[in-house]
Amino acid sequence: MTGVRQALPPPVSRPWLLAALGVWLVVSWLGPSQPTPIQAGVFDGEVTLLRDVVHGRFGPWALGRIGQGTVLVDFDDAPGAARGDTVELAGTLDGVPGWIGATGYGSTLDVIAVERTTPSTFLPHRVGRAINERVEERLQPFDPGRALLAGFLVGETSRLAESDVEAMRRSGLSHFVAVSGSNVALFLALLAVVAGPLGWGPRRRAILGLLALPIYVAATRFEPSVLRAASMAGLALVGKLCGVVLETWQLLSLAVVILLLADPGLASNLGFQLSVAASAGVLVGSRLPARGWAHRALLVSLGAQLAVAPLLLAGFGSVPVLSPIVNLVAAPLVAVATVLGAVAVLWPGFLVGPAAWLAGLVLGLARGSAGWPQLGSLHLVLVVSMAAVVVRFRSLRPVVTLTATGLLLVALLTPGRDLPVGSVVVLDIGQGDAILLDGGEGRYALIDGGPDEMAVFDKLAAYGVDELELVVLTHVHADHAGGLIGVVGRVPVSQVWEAAAPHVTEASSLLFDELARYRVPVDVPATGARWELGVLEIVVEGPRRRYASPNDQSVVVTVHGPARTMLLAGDIERHAQADLGDLRADVLKVPHHGAATSDPGWLETVGADLAVISVGANDYGHPAPWVIDLLDDGGRVLRTDTTGDIVVDLTTP
Repeated sequence: MTGVRQALPPPVSRPWLLAALGVWLVVSWLGPSQPTPIQAGVFDGEVTLLRDVVHGRFGPWALGRIGQGTVLVDFDDAPGAARGDTVELAGTLDGVPGWIGATGYGSTLDVIAVERTTPSTFLPHRVGRAINERVEERLQPFDPGRALLAGFLVGETSRLAESDVEAMRRSGLSHFVAVSGSNVALFLALLAVVAGPLGWGPRRRAILGLLALPIYVAATRFEPSVLRAASMAGLALVGKLCGVVLETWQLLSLAVVILLLADPGLASNLGFQLSVAASAGVLVGSRLPARGWAHRALLVSLGAQLAVAPLLLAGFGSVPVLSPIVNLVAAPLVAVATVLGAVAVLWPGFLVGPAAWLAGLVLGLARGSAGWPQLGSLHLVLVVSMAAVVVRFRSLRPVVTLTATGLLLVALLTPGRDLPVGSVVVLDIGQGDAILLDGGEGRYALIDGGPDEMAVFDKLAAYGVDELELVVLTHVHADHAGGLIGVVGRVPVSQVWEAAAPHVTEASSLLFDELARYRVPVDVPATGARWELGVLEIVVEGPRRRYASPNDQSVVVTVHGPARTMLLAGDIERHAQADLGDLRADVLKVPHHGAATSDPGWLETVGADLAVISVGANDYGHPAPWVIDLLDDGGRVLRTDTTGDIVVDLTTP
């Protein structure tokens, strides 16, 4: 009958549960597949950008498409292009696949020259770009709260620190910046409010929504999660126009089928899999019996977390234990912040402040819970088994609940790995330096932080370090300074030593900004300066002057223990080594990851019976074979890439 809206009759046997379970199994069994490598070689041709150019720590970059493959485009200078634009480039492909977030790429394209840029003529691209520019204009000047607010509004996380992006993932809150159903619903609701005063009815609003959805998808960079959410919303609006009400599980199933037919590559895209699985989990959780809104919200969050758990384990190796509870606290803050932010983007702008403040609370919650226990595969099997027992055998609920609570408390309260008092730990954090000193009685110092903002934070947590008395930045290069950005604001720091001037890198600038934000005292120590750290004493040996090379500008220290000494030589090369002269130590942290930039005579003069090389996978030839041979003649040589964390006890001969 014309004008009558009819709901499709639901089949028997809980069809919503079966459909959601089926979708979940499909995306979980597919799992995140490795990106297909693109053959290495010289490239000269057109690349269609899949996202705006991002100004990262190591320069501007973007994801682009070459034929059917995705590449990471590494620019020397930003070309002024944006997503959807076609850029004619000359460069070289390395043929090494990798991941940016949940998106895989088949090769990195190192750009030598940008020959021509052709702007996209696709209307949603142009309008979406205008929306992004408006958001950026309103949110400036950016701080961490405003950067996260941009993620809530349009999924833009490029201004967030890498450690904050990782903290959002580890706390189970990253879905709030992966624009999805709630964002699309908010967008359509605001659109309805704008259209309402014009006297438009439901049918016209549905048409307006269908026309506006592609613009919002373009503004949020065609991310897989927003494609899924917009497809479901579009199907619901089409159903409204046709007088048919589709159930949520039907919308999800139809959206998945349509998107996979349009782009089969989405089937192996981790972002798409996570979005679909989370939606299925939300669907199941929302249908379970609940006592009050808080209980229902917890069930919804728990359903989503269980649904994405296999994918998180396959893609990232862990699942946050307390994510449902963290989400229960964060969700209302995110909702209010997003609404205020969206209104502020339109008018009035003074609402940006409160919205950014709420986003800052969410970021603080993410940072605080990022270090909480993570479940591995075995833990997850145990949790699911307990849940199954609770569902099947109600009489066992008290026993299972107490057991699960006990296991959780053990996981939360288990202390970190013990270290011998008076030890120096050269941490295995990849290609870089990060060295932990334990002076006893909870007194710790950290020399450098490696390249990864979360790797060194994880190491500190594993060793039970909850406060740093002293942090030393040896020099400004990212493989020493980058990881410290993830420490500041998460682990209390009493004092920082550095002697970087006049050298500056993007990593060091970000670090000093964070130190200033958290009002951490920073000092330039003089040669001979001393720091008592329990049973250890740290003595500054250099730099003796200013150098043209940041490596030679490294802060060099000798750590004196009750029985042995260890020389931590940063990345110093021949010039600085000559100025340091006749330094001796029982243990040497070999300069510059064992590179061939040291003076052989100086290495021999140190006279160490143990040499430690902090090194990871690299293309620089570190460590040099002759350095290994020379040091091997004088004693043992240990490497972090083969040994892992290297603990040196300075209390015994």
